[in-house]
Amino acid sequence: MNQVTVVDHPLVQHKLTTCRMKETETWQFRGLVEDITTLLLYEACRQAQTEGVEINTPVAKAEGRVLKTDSPCFVAVLRAGLGMVPGGLRLFPSARAGHIGLYRDHETHAPVEYYCNLPRGIEACDCYLLEPMLATGGSAVRALDILKKANAGSITVLSLIAAPEGVKMITARHKDVQIFLGALDEKLNDKAYIIPGLGDAGDRIFGTV
Repeated sequence: MNQVTVVDHPLVQHKLTTCRMKETETWQFRGLVEDITTLLLYEACRQAQTEGVEINTPVAKAEGRVLKTDSPCFVAVLRAGLGMVPGGLRLFPSARAGHIGLYRDHETHAPVEYYCNLPRGIEACDCYLLEPMLATGGSAVRALDILKKANAGSITVLSLIAAPEGVKMITARHKDVQIFLGALDEKLNDKAYIIPGLGDAGDRIFGTV
């Protein structure tokens, strides 16, 4: 599990608990997903490389440090991943975004690709795959396969919650990918939904419950 970081910061846990509540309204849920994404990304960037620069403050010259790259690529797994993009853009307004469309076959639970649009030059980017829930892990693995086929740079997965089954699949198939979670839940049920989970993230973000 050295690939997995569960961000146990009190703010993340507070906001995630509110996300889980069935009485939380769509507009609240959407804002909470954005907030949690920003907090997960903050932790994921802890090891980001910086370089020294000389600057002028209003008072004197000073030595500072800046990120070597401040234009990562956020790749949202459609549709629910779209709800995480604004949270990423809070920290990196100049970031670019890609989209991978996948849906889960209700019989086999296998991911089916229907759309892919990635920015040019993605091989030079730090990529963050945005997938609110890692249930079976099938969609995330498929999206990671697509990113690696496109020669994407370093890839990090950001997700609100995950089931152990999903984490196990991702870490087995992609041993070089780091995963940042708000919580690692108990299990999947017989319909491959996360328990206790938070319902369908896409439905709750877009109000299609």
